[in-house]
Amino acid sequence: MKTELLYKQWEILGLLLSLLSAMGLSQHTTPSPQQQQRGITRFRLAGYPRKHNEGRIEVFYNDEWGTICDDDFSLENAFVLCRHLGFVSATGWAHSAKYGKGTGKIWLDNVQCSGSEKHIGDCKSRGWGNSDCTHDEDAGVICKDERLPGFVESNVIEVEEDRVEEIRLRPIVASAKKRNPVTEGIVEIKYKDGWTHICDIGWTPKNSQVICGMMGFPMERKANKNFYKLFTERQENTYRIHSVACTGSEVHLSVCPLQFYKANATAPCEGGMPVVVSCVAGPQFASGNGQKKKKAISLRVRLKGGAKTGEGRVEVLKNNEWGTVCDDRWNLQAASVVCRELGFGSAKEALTGARMGQGMGPIHMNEVQCTGNEKSIWNCQYKNITSENCQHSEDASIKCNIPYMGYENSIRLSGGRTQYEGRVEVGTSSNGTHQWGLICGEGWSTKEAMVVCRQLGLGYANHGLQETWYWDASNTTEMVLSGVKCTGNEMSLSHCQHHGNNVNCKRTSSRFAAGVICSETASDLILNAPLVQQTAYIEDRPLHMLYCAAEENCLSSSAAKANWPYGHRRLLRFSGQIHNIGRADFRPKLGRHSWVWHECHRHYHSMDIFTYYDLLSLNGTKVAEGHKASFCLEDTECQEGIAKRYECANFGEQGITVGCWDLYRHDIDCQWIDISDVKPGNYILQVVINPHYEVAESDFTNNAMKCNCKYDGHRVWLHNCHIGDAFSDEAEKRFEQYPGQLNNQISS
Repeated sequence: MKTELLYKQWEILGLLLSLLSAMGLSQHTTPSPQQQQRGITRFRLAGYPRKHNEGRIEVFYNDEWGTICDDDFSLENAFVLCRHLGFVSATGWAHSAKYGKGTGKIWLDNVQCSGSEKHIGDCKSRGWGNSDCTHDEDAGVICKDERLPGFVESNVIEVEEDRVEEIRLRPIVASAKKRNPVTEGIVEIKYKDGWTHICDIGWTPKNSQVICGMMGFPMERKANKNFYKLFTERQENTYRIHSVACTGSEVHLSVCPLQFYKANATAPCEGGMPVVVSCVAGPQFASGNGQKKKKAISLRVRLKGGAKTGEGRVEVLKNNEWGTVCDDRWNLQAASVVCRELGFGSAKEALTGARMGQGMGPIHMNEVQCTGNEKSIWNCQYKNITSENCQHSEDASIKCNIPYMGYENSIRLSGGRTQYEGRVEVGTSSNGTHQWGLICGEGWSTKEAMVVCRQLGLGYANHGLQETWYWDASNTTEMVLSGVKCTGNEMSLSHCQHHGNNVNCKRTSSRFAAGVICSETASDLILNAPLVQQTAYIEDRPLHMLYCAAEENCLSSSAAKANWPYGHRRLLRFSGQIHNIGRADFRPKLGRHSWVWHECHRHYHSMDIFTYYDLLSLNGTKVAEGHKASFCLEDTECQEGIAKRYECANFGEQGITVGCWDLYRHDIDCQWIDISDVKPGNYILQVVINPHYEVAESDFTNNAMKCNCKYDGHRVWLHNCHIGDAFSDEAEKRFEQYPGQLNNQISS
């Protein structure tokens, strides 16, 4: 009995030991997720064209390189990955294979990091190797160019040595050397510390098209190679690439199939010569067109809201109305079609999420799909839009390659607290010596400052200063330019009007030199034109109700001769809803300490004139006018998810937040034009916001609204209200045939 009990105890003990052994074996053969991720020791940046601190993110896992999908990707993900790569932090990230499509596995998808994780494997995801993406969705990161202390480079595996990043056209012909921009020359590729060539055997016009696009030109043309052949025969040429097979739609030579010469190759490019490419410059960059007004290369596509030439929100014209493009499936091929259509090269970036500000009005296109060879975006496949599947927060925008003009070398800023501000100095050459001089501040305005900020690549103009108190950092004191007048759209100050060599400056002290303050973002105001058309009506208002309006000069001059308080004035009234669709809040130029109190209406004016209202004859002569001082700039309403920031009550801060609008109702004093002296007839109603450019905006071309106006002496009809500078003749003819819908009757 005792023996049997002992046997059973040993049997139980054996079972326990075997169970423990099995558990231990199981733990040993199935590593935890943490143990798995510790095996991932390598990350790298790859792709084209890129700097050393940016690129497609690639991960080495299970002895295989792969990529990460951009679904749910965020800046926090980029922070974790950049630290893996040895950088202190991230400044941005890229989607939709901006740096080109990778190969192999897509290791991670739907990655969601908080930013504090020590390893990308600690972040939420679908798990290693579990993805429903394609390489069209490969994610990229842009890291801050600052290394972690003590970081060892061995963790960063660079991409294969056979890659192409920097390319240039080297002009040889004398006429090509003098031309700006350079449109023709030998193609050279940066390799290590020098420049090498491509063998022209088998070279096609499609290859040239890609090179021209990279250089900022919309198309290529046949080059006369005879002179170049004589030149290259006398040179010692080194070759890096001997075969290129582009389709013509690629945005960079790196995307094309390339064959690189091996180090031990014999007789490279036998019977051939270095590739020569000639390009056609877009109309904005054609030689000799410096000060001439450039004719738009496309009448149905435009860019809005961009700080630099060749970038902005894409807007297209459909049914005589401008609208935007939704960013669903927006990519570099579609962006390149738009860039070339507008006279630029291929696209550098295809931006999503209203990165250049939100548009207004209709969204005309969705899911645009281009091959890259179309002449216009309208030739691409696309879907019509409905309000349910796209909002203006998804407006597509682009950055195009533009030719290098060297404009930034002819001016500089001096004495500012940051690189974005300072006194403007202009480079001049005399007797072979280069000197710097100042610009007279008289007449200097925001529009001139816009050109300076654009020329230097510093974004938008925040202020144009006629008097500068900056530290004299360069000892430059001579005024060399005066009378500068720009439209605001020029690429260089040299394209603006000025006094030439006859410098005329009343106050020559360097303190009165022109200066600028630039900004990476700016506001952009636009009036809701349909609301003006819907709300316009005529009111006969008794004079005894207009004393405050008369005090603020909101009536025509003949009102002063009226028999006060008897009689009335005839007013054309309408509502004004002003939206801020830019990327910075619109704030009054003056701080609240400078606002003016008006006792009659009992409010503060933060700007002298915020809006002009004019009634014009069909030939443009002003027949009646009104104006609105910004007595109360505030957020009346905002888009969903945006909080109001400005409110006039209790002497609050004034302004219009991005994504919000300020509503001046038709029944507010001075929201009118006094038309008491106007005869019946056809007119143009014009409304101009921020007319003196007192506050900086990213785009002043959309500050004016015009309507056809028919007045029969008792009623008013408005038709064809639109944002823009002027009417077309066709629009005026159509108005004569169709006067539009009847607005409200006279009220009194």
